[in-house]
Amino acid sequence: MTLAGENARIRASTVLFGIFALAALAVFVSLGTWQLERKAWKEALIATLRQRLAADPDLLPPSARWGGLDPAEHEFRRVHIPATFARQDEALVYSTGSAFRPDVSGQGYWVFAPAELADGRTVIVNRGFVPEGQRSAETHLPLQGRMSMIGALRWPEPRSWFAAKDDPAHNLFFVRDPRAIAAAKGWGDVAPFYVELETPSGEGSLPRYGRLSVALRNEHLQYALTWYGLAAVLAVAFAFWIRGRRHEAGG
Repeated sequence: MTLAGENARIRASTVLFGIFALAALAVFVSLGTWQLERKAWKEALIATLRQRLAADPDLLPPSARWGGLDPAEHEFRRVHIPATFARQDEALVYSTGSAFRPDVSGQGYWVFAPAELADGRTVIVNRGFVPEGQRSAETHLPLQGRMSMIGALRWPEPRSWFAAKDDPAHNLFFVRDPRAIAAAKGWGDVAPFYVELETPSGEGSLPRYGRLSVALRNEHLQYALTWYGLAAVLAVAFAFWIRGRRHEAGG
């Protein structure tokens, strides 16, 4: 191959690799910037949730307003809920822990139960956690009659592709969806949300109730630095490679 041909080949490969390197650099920088945006979003979310979970509870919104409640505005707000447990029935929702209940870990179940309001409407409440091996309702503190409770409003979690199929025949569910659970259990029409109860419960009894707290991971800064670091390494490596190619072309 002539010298001119070799130089043309070097220039062509340099341009091709340069395009690839610039595209990769743009991707790394974009991912780093996206992680910084996610960091700001996560910090704002944590601040909002802490404010809501630290606030004094309000009265549960009347059923006439339920259809207009915005989860973005009302989820995790603490509420008073005077209600009656007219039936001793419950549904078990499988769990391996919670980002909002640091005291809960390992395999177990959330105990969901129907509570009847004064106007006759039904709200599903999450009474708390029971560990694996404590599924039997006989081991759970019974709730009977009318009582005043405190809890936090929650909306249904979406069913992921990896969620197992519910098994109503064995009273076992895998998604915290109050209306789906109520339909399977024959509890009738229920509120579109459920309430994570803080009270009442006997000390040391099951289900294990508890006040929600914010323990969300926020590692987006580390991720951003990783992506920016990869961008910097790529830029330096490409600069050295270009320098070598120029030397090769000149030599």
